[in-house]
Formats: sequence, C-alpha cells, structure tokens
Amino acid sequence: MAMNKKNLKKMFPNLYRELEGGENRVPIDGVREDATVAEEERDVEVCECEEAHQYEKECAQRTKIPDKLRHFNPQAVDFLRRCDTADQAEEIIAYLQKKGEVSEEYAKELRSQLKKSGVRSFGPKKEENYYFHEGGIY
Repeated sequence: MAMNKKNLKKMFPNLYRELEGGENRVPIDGVREDATVAEEERDVEVCECEEAHQYEKECAQRTKIPDKLRHFNPQAVDFLRRCDTADQAEEIIAYLQKKGEVSEEYAKELRSQLKKSGVRSFGPKKEENYYFHEGGIY
C-alpha cells in the first residue's frame, strides 16, 4: 500500500499533525565522532528538575545493569562462540564480512583458525541466556 499524505492523515491523524506542525522538532547542532566524549558530557549534565532526577535514581537502582555488561557490543568471536558446527561459524563469518562488521583480512584469520582448530578454539560455547547469567540478572 502506497503511503501518501492523505492516507497518513486518515490512518494516523495525531502523527500527521505532529509532523506537519513542526512544534516537536529538535535541532541537531553538531556531530561527535567519539562516543565516549558524548557519554562523558551526558553524565555531567545537570538536571533542572529534582523530582525527575530522583525518579531516575530510583529507576536505576531497580534495574541496575552490572558495569561489565554496560555498553557491551558483541564482536565476531562472541557470535562464533554460539555456534555448534563449523558450517554455522562459516555462515556467521560470511554474514559479518558482507555487512562490513569484519574486514576481509580478519575474516580470513577467523576462517583459518576455524579450519585448523575448530569452533571451540574461539572459546567455550555461549549457551542461551549467557549474558543474563553473566550479569546476574537471570
């Protein structure tokens, strides 16, 4: 179904009003290439509303994420450790290479290690809910 303004207005009148009104737009003043700088600046911002600040503290205490998993981004080896067979591992490597997550050189290194030493050479298998167990959540 082609989405034109008329259909959008009919199906989502509130969304259409917000998009056309322009009152909820947020300007982007700059771009940071280093995420750590952005995080540091975010951490030092002062909250103007003490009530909101207190709510955030209470919420953070209830849903505390262990520091070792905070901002964790799995790498190629983390995905390979979930594989049961060499075929699955090869499929993961090919996918990551296609998506640009790993370079051609690194993909060759991973394939070489896979052929020489097998799937478990990347480490023990990460079972289902591994990160929940690791973080003490599950």
